[in-house]
Amino acid sequence: MSPLNIMVIGGTSGIGWALALHYLQAGHRVAVCGRDPGKIDADAARPYPQLKRYALDIADAAAIDHALADFLPAPLPLDLLIVSAGTYFNSRHHALDADATLRLLATNVSGLHHAFECAARRLLQQPVGTQRGQLVAISSVAGLLKDYPGASLYSATKRSVLSLCETYRIALAPFSIAVTAIVPGYMDTARLRELNGGDARGKPFLLSEAAAVREITAAIARRQPVHVFPWQMRWLVAVLNRLPTGLLKRRR
Repeated sequence: MSPLNIMVIGGTSGIGWALALHYLQAGHRVAVCGRDPGKIDADAARPYPQLKRYALDIADAAAIDHALADFLPAPLPLDLLIVSAGTYFNSRHHALDADATLRLLATNVSGLHHAFECAARRLLQQPVGTQRGQLVAISSVAGLLKDYPGASLYSATKRSVLSLCETYRIALAPFSIAVTAIVPGYMDTARLRELNGGDARGKPFLLSEAAAVREITAAIARRQPVHVFPWQMRWLVAVLNRLPTGLLKRRR
């Protein structure tokens, strides 16, 4: 199989970088985008001359367009876009100020829309026979929780990710372009450990980064519309969504 052209936005650390490494090790051309590409370990990147890095904010649609054009000059097609960029803020414990609210919305909602719109435009303009690409967004099981008074803005943004994926899936299906929503539970990334005092082992059904990459890449290969994992978290969310709203609010 010929090498694929893959862009990962939010790929300079965490699960985004782990996915980029997976595809680099398989011999594909990969562009990694993030606000600080310098976070990528130079030794880890050195074996992959096909890796390109772009400094950009997902909230900047023009920067995404520019990165796509630089990474894929004609006639190179875009095969796969993965949007892993996301911002987390625990609004249950700390009040969101205006700046934090805007950053959460710009990254988790409008930023994803910018990325999908730029990529979809490029895919639809590619020559016949090279249009069949795939858009992927990393959401969270938090997005599966039902809405209720006092629910976190973070959960609401992740519900928006699932809704955006569904919208683009319907719009692009006639052109054989797949859209995949990845809905993980807790993944043992450096960021999760940082948010939990350096040790995330207390999180339920915690998955190693390597196991998460296997789940995600398998779902992408199947061009699966939605993939929720691990199955235990899917079951737990289903149970929580059946609880009375007042009880769920206290639990959260």
